[in-house]
Amino acid sequence: MKIKLFPALQYLIYFLKKEDRHALQSPYAYLIYQGLKDYRFRYKEGIPEIEALRRGFLQDSRLIRINDLGAGSLRFSSPERKVADIAQYSCSSKKYNLLYQYFCGLTPAFTVIELGTCLGINTCYLSEMVQGSLYSFEGAEELITIAQGHLRARKKIKLIAGDISETLPTFLQDHLTVDFAFVDANHTYQHTLSYVKQIMKKIHPASVIIIGDIHWSKAMHRAWNEIRGMEEVRMSLDFHECGVLLFKEGLGKQHYVLSY
Repeated sequence: MKIKLFPALQYLIYFLKKEDRHALQSPYAYLIYQGLKDYRFRYKEGIPEIEALRRGFLQDSRLIRINDLGAGSLRFSSPERKVADIAQYSCSSKKYNLLYQYFCGLTPAFTVIELGTCLGINTCYLSEMVQGSLYSFEGAEELITIAQGHLRARKKIKLIAGDISETLPTFLQDHLTVDFAFVDANHTYQHTLSYVKQIMKKIHPASVIIIGDIHWSKAMHRAWNEIRGMEEVRMSLDFHECGVLLFKEGLGKQHYVLSY
């Protein structure tokens, strides 16, 4: 396994900068952040069915081959990985599953997209909030096969297989708006920027976009800083593990580094 210095340094910077709700001067930011804290406390045990699925993956010793179409992994040098290791190191934790679920619930959640299905644990959490359809994109064939095994029972979820650089533009051509998007795929500067720019053409003031692993590498850190500075973004929230973009009309340009 590989360990990189950049993410560790970025976490130290985050730790020194992060604020709690008492430092928030924006009433809107305070309301959202307090709502998130309350939500996490209320559902701190997660969803039992989904957590049982996670426990099963954490004990799964199958070895699969990942055809990685993006920046690769900071932790694994080989394309062959145990399902248990993917569940432990590549899937979002329950704490952040709840964060993504909470912010999805702040939107109409009729058209929800997730770039990066992985094992489908976060997909399950998001699907609990979806009012219309959740479209989950994944490029790794063996991950799709595993995820299909349990996601097919959830009728709101539609898996889209293939290179996201090809499947996302085609999908967006056929959809007028996107309510919520979780971008957690590829992890290169160019592709992250491209995905977000494409999605932003379909958003509305109540939409939310979340980008995963924003301090994972220099390239992702650079992409996050550029994206949060875009004119369309009215408020950005940095939770270190991810960055949240809000587009509510009437807000002055605001950026917060928040404890979670």
